[in-house]
Amino acid sequence: MDLLINAFVVLMIVVDPIGVALIFSSLTQADDQKIRRRIAARGIAFAASILLIFFVGGDILLRYLGISIPAMRIAGGVLLFLLAIEMMFARQSGLRFTTRREQHEAEHREDISVFPLAFPLIAGPGALTTVLLMASAATDVPVFLGMIGVLLVVLGIAFLTLLFASAVAGILGVTGANVLNRLLGLILAALAVQYIIDGIKASFWPA
Repeated sequence: MDLLINAFVVLMIVVDPIGVALIFSSLTQADDQKIRRRIAARGIAFAASILLIFFVGGDILLRYLGISIPAMRIAGGVLLFLLAIEMMFARQSGLRFTTRREQHEAEHREDISVFPLAFPLIAGPGALTTVLLMASAATDVPVFLGMIGVLLVVLGIAFLTLLFASAVAGILGVTGANVLNRLLGLILAALAVQYIIDGIKASFWPA
């Protein structure tokens, strides 16, 4: 159970449904509610497909590339720690959000469900790394199914925030979102360091 809770917390922070909702609200402000719902549903569906493929095929991919689980934990911890630093300083980067050029391109797209909503806003590098770490921890069938459940719950929450993106943007605003991101960034930093410690322990002192 602790493993599933840990996975849920990390994935929720990395996907950042509230932050995605704020960007979604900005990109779809000229669209009516029906179009927003359709874009949100398609974006979540595409993101779910990407993340599930990485989760199910994560172990095969790592073995094919010759990457050990401890190495993946260390690399994932480093990436998530960098992401946590950016969150605490309220900076946007390609780890979670679109670059300025990508944002400009997205503003002129009629359908943003695949880019930038599904990738990189929801299923970005940070989320993909987290999913691979989740897959590496799924050592038996119950944990494997539990991890899939965690993934689907997080995506469900993200979908709800997209549906109510305008309300979320109105309540929090930019300042409120930045404050929340800083708090979540601190938690993610601690979890990322723990990933690195666990990876180092498993590398030099295997059980």
